Amino acid sequence: MEMPAGYQIVYGGQIHQQKTAFGSLFKALGLSVLLVYMLMAALYESLVLPLTIMMTVPLSGIGALSALVLGDQSINIFAIVGLIMLMGIVTKNAILLVDYTQTLRKRGYDRETALIEAGRTRLRPILMTSVTMIMAMIPLAVSAGSGSADHQAMAIAAIGGLISSTVLTLGIIPVVYSFLDATGCPGR
Repeated sequence: MEMPAGYQIVYGGQIHQQKTAFGSLFKALGLSVLLVYMLMAALYESLVLPLTIMMTVPLSGIGALSALVLGDQSINIFAIVGLIMLMGIVTKNAILLVDYTQTLRKRGYDRETALIEAGRTRLRPILMTSVTMIMAMIPLAVSAGSGSADHQAMAIAAIGGLISSTVLTLGIIPVVYSFLDATGCPGR
């Protein structure tokens, strides 16, 4: 839109506050990913295993963003808080799977057997964590009271991300682990 000379459009109020908050939240999100990677690299004494585990972050993002679109929700501050919360849960699920696979490998299992056994053994804890969180978020996602619209985005993002990441973690993380292990990536 063209403005007459001497006039300009300045965004203020909620738009300005939201822009400021988004910048801080995205910095926090990026910093949390970096810190989690560094911690896992130190824990596993490997640069590759943390990458395998961190694959769950984009997998959860696919489900979270899809759920927001399907739920007709915007990406607001609460949705980003839901994404940050989601990152911790899905990373923990991947750690359960990869860590137990590593334990089995140290006991002498071959890669394929270790992955199958780790998937079988860690399926219940992964599902329990995900289903518990999903069930806890359902009342918030379907609430209709005053002020609930803002918080619905957080719940919907968490539910969608947990569903996609749980399914994809159990299917894709073993494949990524196998690929990286088979190629003999340095830093294992």
